[in-house]
Amino acid sequence: MTARMIQMRKRSASRVLRRSMVCTLVATCVWTGGALGTASAATGPADQWYLDVMGADEMWKVTTGQGITVAVVDTGVNPATPSLRGQVIKGLDATEAQGDETDDYDGHGTTMAEMIAGTGNGGGLRGLAPGAKIMPMRISNTEFQNENKVNAQDSADAIRAAADSEAKIINVSFASEYSTAEERAAVEYAHGKGKLLFAGAGNNAKEGNKPQYPAAYPDAIGVASAGKDGTVGEFSQHGDNVDIAAPGNDVPVWCNRSFKGYCKRSGTSAATAIASASAALVWSANPDWTANQVLRALIDTAGRSWAKGTRSNYLGHGLIRPAQIILDKKGDPGAPDISPLTNMKTGPQASPAPSSAPASSQAPKSDSAGEAAVAGSSKTSEKDDSNTGLIIGGAVAVVVLAGGAFFFLRRRAA
Repeated sequence: MTARMIQMRKRSASRVLRRSMVCTLVATCVWTGGALGTASAATGPADQWYLDVMGADEMWKVTTGQGITVAVVDTGVNPATPSLRGQVIKGLDATEAQGDETDDYDGHGTTMAEMIAGTGNGGGLRGLAPGAKIMPMRISNTEFQNENKVNAQDSADAIRAAADSEAKIINVSFASEYSTAEERAAVEYAHGKGKLLFAGAGNNAKEGNKPQYPAAYPDAIGVASAGKDGTVGEFSQHGDNVDIAAPGNDVPVWCNRSFKGYCKRSGTSAATAIASASAALVWSANPDWTANQVLRALIDTAGRSWAKGTRSNYLGHGLIRPAQIILDKKGDPGAPDISPLTNMKTGPQASPAPSSAPASSQAPKSDSAGEAAVAGSSKTSEKDDSNTGLIIGGAVAVVVLAGGAFFFLRRRAA
Protein backbone atom coordinates (compact mmCIF):
# COMPACT_ATOMS: atom_id res chain seq x y z
CA MET A 1 0.00 0.00 0.00
CA THR A 2 1.43 3.38 -1.03
CA ALA A 3 1.69 6.39 1.24
CA ARG A 4 -0.98 8.12 -0.84
CA MET A 5 -3.35 5.19 -0.38
CA ILE A 6 -2.76 5.37 3.37
CA GLN A 7 -3.62 9.04 3.37
CA MET A 8 -6.78 8.39 1.33
CA ARG A 9 -7.83 5.79 3.90
CA LYS A 10 -7.42 8.35 6.68
CA ARG A 11 -9.54 10.79 4.66
CA SER A 12 -12.38 8.40 3.96
CA ALA A 13 -13.14 7.66 7.61
CA SER A 14 -13.73 11.27 8.56
CA ARG A 15 -16.01 12.03 5.63
CA VAL A 16 -18.70 9.62 6.73
CA LEU A 17 -19.40 11.67 9.84
CA ARG A 18 -22.41 14.03 9.77
CA ARG A 19 -21.57 17.58 10.84
CA SER A 20 -24.90 17.93 12.65
CA MET A 21 -23.95 15.69 15.59
CA VAL A 22 -23.71 17.46 18.94
CA CYS A 23 -21.69 16.64 22.07
CA THR A 24 -23.53 17.55 25.27
CA LEU A 25 -21.32 15.99 27.95
CA VAL A 26 -20.18 18.15 30.87
CA ALA A 27 -16.47 18.69 31.43
CA THR A 28 -15.60 16.01 33.97
CA CYS A 29 -17.74 13.44 32.22
CA VAL A 30 -16.25 14.40 28.85
CA TRP A 31 -12.66 13.85 29.94
CA THR A 32 -13.03 10.97 32.40
CA GLY A 33 -16.15 9.19 31.24
CA GLY A 34 -17.89 9.88 34.55
CA ALA A 35 -16.19 7.05 36.40
CA LEU A 36 -14.23 9.24 38.80
CA GLY A 37 -16.76 11.79 39.99
CA THR A 38 -14.98 14.86 41.30
CA ALA A 39 -11.33 15.02 42.27
CA SER A 40 -9.29 17.54 44.18
CA ALA A 41 -7.13 19.74 42.04
CA ALA A 42 -3.50 18.63 41.87
CA THR A 43 -0.80 21.02 43.03
CA GLY A 44 0.71 23.50 40.60
CA PRO A 45 -0.10 26.93 39.15
CA ALA A 46 -3.73 27.99 39.13
CA ASP A 47 -5.93 26.77 36.29
CA GLN A 48 -4.25 23.47 35.53
CA TRP A 49 -7.87 22.48 35.08
CA TYR A 50 -7.11 19.43 32.96
CA LEU A 51 -5.47 17.59 35.87
CA ASP A 52 -8.72 17.76 37.79
CA VAL A 53 -11.16 16.85 35.04
CA MET A 54 -8.94 14.06 33.70
CA GLY A 55 -8.74 12.47 37.15
CA ALA A 56 -4.99 12.87 37.57
CA ASP A 57 -4.98 12.32 41.33
CA GLU A 58 -6.70 8.97 40.97
CA MET A 59 -4.51 7.84 38.07
CA TRP A 60 -1.37 8.73 40.04
CA LYS A 61 -2.36 6.16 42.65
CA VAL A 62 -1.79 3.56 39.92
CA THR A 63 1.00 5.10 37.85
CA THR A 64 2.81 8.38 37.39
CA GLY A 65 4.47 7.41 34.11
CA GLN A 66 7.51 5.82 35.72
CA GLY A 67 9.78 3.93 33.34
CA ILE A 68 8.78 6.03 30.32
CA THR A 69 11.00 8.60 28.59
CA VAL A 70 9.47 11.29 26.39
CA ALA A 71 11.65 13.02 23.80
CA VAL A 72 10.66 16.70 23.57
CA VAL A 73 11.57 18.07 20.13
CA ASP A 74 11.41 21.79 20.81
CA THR A 75 13.36 24.94 21.72
CA GLY A 76 15.34 23.11 24.38
CA VAL A 77 14.47 22.28 27.97
CA ASN A 78 15.72 24.15 31.03
CA PRO A 79 16.41 21.42 33.62
CA ALA A 80 16.92 23.97 36.41
CA THR A 81 13.30 25.02 36.92
CA PRO A 82 12.03 23.72 40.27
CA SER A 83 9.51 21.49 38.55
CA LEU A 84 12.06 19.81 36.26
CA ARG A 85 14.98 19.21 38.61
CA GLY A 86 15.89 15.55 38.31
CA GLN A 87 13.43 15.02 35.46
CA VAL A 88 15.66 15.72 32.44
CA ILE A 89 18.16 13.30 30.92
CA LYS A 90 20.76 13.76 28.18
CA GLY A 91 19.36 14.69 24.81
CA LEU A 92 20.58 16.32 21.60
CA ASP A 93 21.05 19.79 20.19
CA ALA A 94 20.11 19.33 16.53
CA THR A 95 20.48 23.04 15.72
CA GLU A 96 24.29 22.79 15.61
CA ALA A 97 24.34 26.38 16.87
CA GLN A 98 25.45 28.00 20.11
CA GLY A 99 24.37 26.39 23.36
CA ASP A 100 22.99 22.91 23.83
CA GLU A 101 19.70 21.13 24.40
CA THR A 102 19.42 22.46 27.96
CA ASP A 103 19.55 26.08 26.73
CA ASP A 104 15.91 26.91 26.10
CA TYR A 105 16.10 30.13 24.09
CA ASP A 106 12.32 30.64 24.12
CA GLY A 107 10.65 28.97 27.11
CA HIS A 108 8.34 26.88 24.96
CA GLY A 109 10.20 23.59 25.25
CA THR A 110 10.45 23.89 29.02
CA THR A 111 6.71 24.45 29.24
CA MET A 112 6.03 21.31 27.21
CA ALA A 113 8.42 19.32 29.39
CA GLU A 114 6.75 20.54 32.59
CA MET A 115 3.27 19.77 31.24
CA ILE A 116 4.43 16.22 30.55
CA ALA A 117 6.64 15.39 33.54
CA GLY A 118 6.90 18.36 35.88
CA THR A 119 6.90 17.57 39.60
CA GLY A 120 5.09 20.76 40.61
CA ASN A 121 7.87 21.65 43.03
CA GLY A 122 8.47 25.31 43.75
CA GLY A 123 5.04 26.28 42.46
CA GLY A 124 5.82 25.00 38.98
CA LEU A 125 3.63 23.09 36.57
CA ARG A 126 2.63 19.60 37.63
CA GLY A 127 2.93 17.27 34.68
CA LEU A 128 0.24 14.75 33.90
CA ALA A 129 2.97 12.07 34.01
CA PRO A 130 5.31 13.33 36.76
CA GLY A 131 7.11 9.99 36.99
CA ALA A 132 8.26 10.10 33.36
CA LYS A 133 11.63 11.44 32.20
CA ILE A 134 12.28 14.12 29.59
CA MET A 135 14.85 13.87 26.80
CA PRO A 136 15.31 17.34 25.24
CA MET A 137 15.94 17.48 21.48
CA ARG A 138 16.60 21.10 20.58
CA ILE A 139 15.62 22.55 17.21
CA SER A 140 15.40 26.14 15.97
CA ASN A 141 12.51 28.57 15.63
CA THR A 142 12.29 31.58 13.34
CA GLU A 143 13.94 34.05 15.68
CA PHE A 144 16.76 31.66 16.50
CA GLN A 145 17.38 31.05 12.80
CA ASN A 146 17.51 34.77 12.13
CA GLU A 147 20.23 35.16 14.72
CA ASN A 148 22.22 31.96 14.24
CA LYS A 149 23.53 29.68 11.54
CA VAL A 150 21.56 26.46 12.04
CA ASN A 151 21.16 22.97 10.67
CA ALA A 152 18.41 23.20 8.01
CA GLN A 153 17.29 19.63 8.74
CA ASP A 154 17.27 19.94 12.52
CA SER A 155 13.70 18.67 12.99
CA ALA A 156 14.31 15.56 10.89
CA ASP A 157 17.61 14.89 12.65
CA ALA A 158 16.03 15.35 16.08
CA ILE A 159 13.17 12.97 15.29
CA ARG A 160 15.58 10.32 13.96
CA ALA A 161 17.80 10.63 16.99
CA ALA A 162 14.77 10.30 19.27
CA ALA A 163 13.70 7.21 17.32
CA ASP A 164 17.09 5.64 17.99
CA SER A 165 17.02 6.54 21.69
CA GLU A 166 15.43 4.98 24.75
CA ALA A 167 12.46 7.33 24.44
CA LYS A 168 9.17 5.59 23.73
CA ILE A 169 7.23 8.76 22.97
CA ILE A 170 8.23 11.72 20.80
CA ASN A 171 6.51 15.06 21.42
CA VAL A 172 6.73 17.53 18.51
CA SER A 173 4.82 20.70 19.33
CA PHE A 174 5.44 22.52 16.07
CA ALA A 175 3.79 22.70 12.67
CA SER A 176 4.50 23.79 9.11
CA GLU A 177 2.39 23.95 5.98
CA TYR A 178 5.43 22.64 4.11
CA SER A 179 6.77 19.11 4.29
CA THR A 180 10.21 17.80 3.48
CA ALA A 181 11.26 14.36 2.34
CA GLU A 182 13.75 14.21 5.18
CA GLU A 183 11.22 15.02 7.88
CA ARG A 184 8.65 12.64 6.46
CA ALA A 185 11.21 9.85 6.31
CA ALA A 186 12.20 10.58 9.91
CA VAL A 187 8.58 10.26 11.06
CA GLU A 188 8.22 6.99 9.15
CA TYR A 189 11.45 5.78 10.70
CA ALA A 190 10.25 6.60 14.21
CA HIS A 191 6.96 4.79 13.58
CA GLY A 192 8.83 1.77 12.31
CA LYS A 193 11.01 1.78 15.41
CA GLY A 194 7.92 1.35 17.57
CA LYS A 195 7.66 4.92 18.85
CA LEU A 196 4.57 7.09 19.34
CA LEU A 197 4.99 10.49 17.73
CA PHE A 198 2.45 13.14 18.77
CA ALA A 199 2.38 16.39 16.76
CA GLY A 200 0.35 19.57 17.12
CA ALA A 201 -2.32 20.02 14.46
CA GLY A 202 -1.54 23.74 14.30
CA ASN A 203 -3.11 27.01 15.43
CA ASN A 204 -4.05 28.59 12.11
CA ALA A 205 -7.57 27.36 11.47
CA LYS A 206 -8.74 30.91 10.83
CA GLU A 207 -5.86 31.71 8.48
CA GLY A 208 -6.55 29.17 5.76
CA ASN A 209 -6.50 25.95 7.79
CA LYS A 210 -3.86 24.40 5.59
CA PRO A 211 -2.68 20.90 6.59
CA GLN A 212 0.29 21.09 8.92
CA TYR A 213 3.37 18.90 9.19
CA PRO A 214 4.48 16.70 10.85
CA ALA A 215 0.88 16.19 12.10
CA ALA A 216 -0.40 15.50 8.58
CA TYR A 217 2.06 12.69 7.91
CA PRO A 218 0.26 9.31 8.03
CA ASP A 219 2.52 7.98 10.78
CA ALA A 220 2.19 11.00 13.07
CA ILE A 221 -0.60 11.40 15.63
CA GLY A 222 -2.16 14.81 14.97
CA VAL A 223 -3.50 16.47 18.13
CA ALA A 224 -6.22 19.14 18.31
CA SER A 225 -6.72 21.45 21.30
CA ALA A 226 -9.90 21.40 23.42
CA GLY A 227 -11.18 23.19 26.51
CA LYS A 228 -12.92 22.28 29.76
CA ASP A 229 -16.22 21.67 27.99
CA GLY A 230 -14.64 19.33 25.45
CA THR A 231 -15.00 21.70 22.52
CA VAL A 232 -12.17 22.59 20.17
CA GLY A 233 -10.56 26.03 20.23
CA GLU A 234 -11.40 28.16 17.19
CA PHE A 235 -7.68 28.43 16.40
CA SER A 236 -7.16 24.64 16.30
CA GLN A 237 -6.41 23.26 12.86
CA HIS A 238 -8.96 20.71 11.65
CA GLY A 239 -9.16 18.09 8.95
CA ASP A 240 -7.85 14.61 8.24
CA ASN A 241 -4.59 15.37 10.02
CA VAL A 242 -6.40 15.37 13.39
CA ASP A 243 -6.30 11.97 15.08
CA ILE A 244 -7.23 12.87 18.66
CA ALA A 245 -7.93 15.88 20.87
CA ALA A 246 -6.45 16.81 24.25
CA PRO A 247 -6.66 19.73 26.70
CA GLY A 248 -4.86 22.81 25.42
CA ASN A 249 -7.20 25.78 25.86
CA ASP A 250 -6.55 28.32 28.62
CA VAL A 251 -3.62 26.60 30.31
CA PRO A 252 -0.64 28.06 32.22
CA VAL A 253 2.69 28.25 30.39
CA TRP A 254 5.99 30.01 30.95
CA CYS A 255 5.53 33.58 29.74
CA ASN A 256 8.99 33.73 28.14
CA ARG A 257 12.56 32.52 28.39
CA SER A 258 13.20 34.46 31.60
CA PHE A 259 11.24 31.75 33.51
CA LYS A 260 9.90 34.32 35.98
CA GLY A 261 6.21 33.61 35.73
CA TYR A 262 3.38 31.74 34.05
CA CYS A 263 0.80 33.17 31.66
CA LYS A 264 -2.45 31.68 30.39
CA ARG A 265 -2.37 30.61 26.75
CA SER A 266 -4.09 28.25 24.33
CA GLY A 267 -2.59 26.08 21.60
CA THR A 268 -2.19 22.64 20.11
CA SER A 269 1.34 22.59 21.50
CA ALA A 270 -0.08 22.16 25.00
CA ALA A 271 -2.59 19.61 23.76
CA THR A 272 0.24 17.60 22.22
CA ALA A 273 2.12 17.57 25.53
CA ILE A 274 -0.98 16.33 27.37
CA ALA A 275 -1.51 13.63 24.75
CA SER A 276 2.12 12.52 25.14
CA ALA A 277 1.75 12.46 28.93
CA SER A 278 -1.48 10.45 28.62
CA ALA A 279 0.33 7.86 26.51
CA ALA A 280 3.17 7.78 29.07
CA LEU A 281 0.70 6.94 31.85
CA VAL A 282 -0.96 4.20 29.81
CA TRP A 283 2.34 2.69 28.66
CA SER A 284 3.74 2.75 32.18
CA ALA A 285 0.67 0.91 33.46
CA ASN A 286 0.91 -1.58 30.59
CA PRO A 287 4.64 -2.04 29.96
CA ASP A 288 4.15 -5.12 27.79
CA TRP A 289 2.09 -3.22 25.22
CA THR A 290 3.54 -1.95 21.97
CA ALA A 291 3.12 1.58 20.67
CA ASN A 292 0.32 0.35 18.44
CA GLN A 293 -1.54 -1.09 21.41
CA VAL A 294 -1.14 2.01 23.54
CA LEU A 295 -2.48 4.21 20.75
CA ARG A 296 -5.30 1.82 19.87
CA ALA A 297 -6.49 1.73 23.49
CA LEU A 298 -6.39 5.55 23.64
CA ILE A 299 -8.43 5.73 20.44
CA ASP A 300 -10.85 3.07 21.65
CA THR A 301 -11.57 4.95 24.90
CA ALA A 302 -11.61 8.46 23.48
CA GLY A 303 -14.64 10.54 24.43
CA ARG A 304 -17.07 10.89 21.53
CA SER A 305 -20.77 10.67 20.77
CA TRP A 306 -20.35 9.09 17.36
CA ALA A 307 -19.64 5.53 16.25
CA LYS A 308 -16.21 3.99 16.72
CA GLY A 309 -14.27 3.83 13.51
CA THR A 310 -15.57 7.16 12.25
CA ARG A 311 -13.78 10.43 12.81
CA SER A 312 -14.46 14.08 13.43
CA ASN A 313 -12.68 16.77 11.44
CA TYR A 314 -12.15 18.64 14.70
CA LEU A 315 -11.63 15.92 17.33
CA GLY A 316 -10.37 13.02 15.25
CA HIS A 317 -11.29 9.87 17.16
CA GLY A 318 -12.33 11.93 20.18
CA LEU A 319 -11.16 13.40 23.47
CA ILE A 320 -8.25 11.57 25.07
CA ARG A 321 -9.19 9.78 28.34
CA PRO A 322 -6.34 7.73 29.84
CA ALA A 323 -8.35 7.20 33.05
CA GLN A 324 -10.65 4.89 31.13
CA ILE A 325 -7.70 2.57 30.54
CA ILE A 326 -5.80 2.99 33.81
CA LEU A 327 -8.70 3.01 36.26
CA ASP A 328 -11.62 1.38 34.46
CA LYS A 329 -9.53 -1.19 32.58
CA LYS A 330 -11.24 -0.35 29.33
CA GLY A 331 -9.74 -0.08 25.88
CA ASP A 332 -8.93 -2.85 23.42
CA PRO A 333 -5.18 -2.87 22.71
CA GLY A 334 -5.64 -5.12 19.70
CA ALA A 335 -2.83 -6.47 17.56
CA PRO A 336 0.66 -5.47 18.69
CA ASP A 337 2.04 -5.09 15.17
CA ILE A 338 -0.79 -3.35 13.31
CA SER A 339 -0.86 0.45 13.29
CA PRO A 340 -4.24 1.95 14.21
CA LEU A 341 -3.30 4.95 12.05
CA THR A 342 -2.67 3.11 8.79
CA ASN A 343 -3.91 -0.46 9.46
CA MET A 344 -0.54 -1.64 8.18
CA LYS A 345 1.91 -3.96 9.87
CA THR A 346 4.60 -2.04 11.66
CA GLY A 347 7.00 -2.21 14.56
CA PRO A 348 10.67 -2.35 15.51
CA GLN A 349 11.25 -5.21 13.08
CA ALA A 350 9.66 -3.31 10.20
CA SER A 351 11.64 -0.08 10.24
CA PRO A 352 11.26 1.66 6.87
CA ALA A 353 14.28 2.89 5.00
CA PRO A 354 14.68 6.61 4.36
CA SER A 355 12.34 7.76 1.63
CA SER A 356 12.38 10.75 -0.67
CA ALA A 357 8.68 10.47 -1.46
CA PRO A 358 6.94 13.84 -1.14
CA ALA A 359 4.23 14.33 1.44
CA SER A 360 0.78 15.34 0.28
CA SER A 361 -1.86 17.41 2.03
CA GLN A 362 -4.55 15.73 4.07
CA ALA A 363 -6.79 18.24 5.82
CA PRO A 364 -9.88 19.70 4.14
CA LYS A 365 -10.47 23.39 4.64
CA SER A 366 -13.34 24.11 7.02
CA ASP A 367 -13.75 26.57 9.84
CA SER A 368 -17.30 26.93 11.09
CA ALA A 369 -17.14 28.39 14.58
CA GLY A 370 -20.55 27.11 15.63
CA GLU A 371 -20.16 23.40 15.00
CA ALA A 372 -20.27 20.96 17.89
CA ALA A 373 -17.54 18.76 19.30
CA VAL A 374 -18.26 15.88 16.98
CA ALA A 375 -17.99 16.27 13.23
CA GLY A 376 -17.75 19.99 13.77
CA SER A 377 -16.81 20.96 17.31
CA SER A 378 -17.78 24.30 18.74
CA LYS A 379 -14.56 26.16 18.94
CA THR A 380 -14.46 28.37 21.95
CA SER A 381 -10.98 29.59 22.80
CA GLU A 382 -8.80 32.40 21.52
CA LYS A 383 -5.96 31.78 19.13
CA ASP A 384 -2.55 31.22 20.67
CA ASP A 385 -0.82 34.49 19.93
CA SER A 386 2.31 33.68 21.89
CA ASN A 387 5.19 31.26 21.81
CA THR A 388 2.95 28.61 23.34
CA GLY A 389 2.88 27.37 19.77
CA LEU A 390 6.42 26.76 18.59
CA ILE A 391 7.19 28.82 15.51
CA ILE A 392 9.90 27.06 13.62
CA GLY A 393 11.37 27.48 10.22
CA GLY A 394 10.84 31.06 9.17
CA ALA A 395 13.95 31.28 7.06
CA VAL A 396 15.63 27.90 6.97
CA ALA A 397 17.52 27.69 3.72
CA VAL A 398 17.43 24.32 1.99
CA VAL A 399 19.53 24.05 -1.14
CA VAL A 400 17.53 23.02 -4.19
CA LEU A 401 20.15 21.12 -6.15
CA ALA A 402 18.44 21.39 -9.52
CA GLY A 403 18.37 25.16 -9.52
CA GLY A 404 21.09 26.05 -7.05
CA ALA A 405 18.61 28.40 -5.35
CA PHE A 406 17.29 28.52 -1.79
CA PHE A 407 13.84 27.40 -0.72
CA PHE A 408 12.54 28.93 2.48
CA LEU A 409 10.44 26.81 4.79
CA ARG A 410 8.04 28.34 7.29
CA ARG A 411 7.04 26.27 10.27
CA ARG A 412 4.23 27.91 12.17
CA ALA A 413 2.82 27.74 15.67
CA ALA A 414 1.44 24.40 16.80
